[in-house]
Amino acid sequence: MATSAITTTVRTRRRTSSGTGGKSAALFLTPFFAVFAVAMVAPVVYSIVLSFYSQQKSGLGFGEAKTTFVGIENYLQVLASESFVGGIVRLLVYCIIYIPAMVGAAVVFALLLDAGVARARKLFQLLVFLPHAVPGVIAALIWSYLYTPGISPLVQALASGGIQINFLDAHWVLPSIVNIGVWEWTGYNVIILFTALQAVPREVLEAARVDGASEIRLSLSIKFPLILPALSVIMLFTIIGTLQLFTEPTIIGKATSAVTSTWVPNMWAYDAAFIRHNLNQAAAASIIIAALAAILSLAVTRFNSRMNKA
Repeated sequence: MATSAITTTVRTRRRTSSGTGGKSAALFLTPFFAVFAVAMVAPVVYSIVLSFYSQQKSGLGFGEAKTTFVGIENYLQVLASESFVGGIVRLLVYCIIYIPAMVGAAVVFALLLDAGVARARKLFQLLVFLPHAVPGVIAALIWSYLYTPGISPLVQALASGGIQINFLDAHWVLPSIVNIGVWEWTGYNVIILFTALQAVPREVLEAARVDGASEIRLSLSIKFPLILPALSVIMLFTIIGTLQLFTEPTIIGKATSAVTSTWVPNMWAYDAAFIRHNLNQAAAASIIIAALAAILSLAVTRFNSRMNKA
């Protein structure tokens, strides 16, 4: 009887504790979900609704505009826009150049740091990470100065060596913007990968060294496979961030005519909303960009899960 009473008391306390914990968690999470609903969910829902309507004026365009339900017409007009489709193609080319360059550099630097090849490791980490601490607008302004002929010491130094390059012409402006992105984000991802490398069991590495494995073989056969989960996360967020490209081309566009106001999809949506004052098409373009990000994120996630299982 005593044992039964004790068991009943313990179960009651567990239920009470569980109920109290759930209420406490709900209490602390309520402010977050409230802000999330207001700042994230509500704007997305409003954009979806806005994208199915259009502001139309009767007659010769005079008079008050009327809001009319047009269904998917805004989406069709956005997808039929040559400048929007051209921006998507340009963004795809940017991804093809930027992602391998940035991720590859981050992997190499992280492996060098972990192997102890770089001397003054703490200083090297700081120097690699420092560009990421510079805001994107400031970074774009700095590189605009370094790219502009006539005032750039970089262009002058190359010219003195017999290399004539205009980083802001139509042929070089895309790689120039890629360079800004690589400069900004490589150090951030180096820190993530280096942290993942610190979790690799040291005894496994020591056993491989005893067997005669070189540092290159250790990096390729042991370290790299073990940091694939961290690399998968980096790839996912890099793709999402690339689709949000806006700041760098907008700033660079002030220094060259090669970058138009609709150079990438986000710039197209901004131009539609604040230059052409067509909020409905801007909302439709934003939803298309968000859907593209969701599809690519799902594809990368599934690919990474299959690679990890393999």
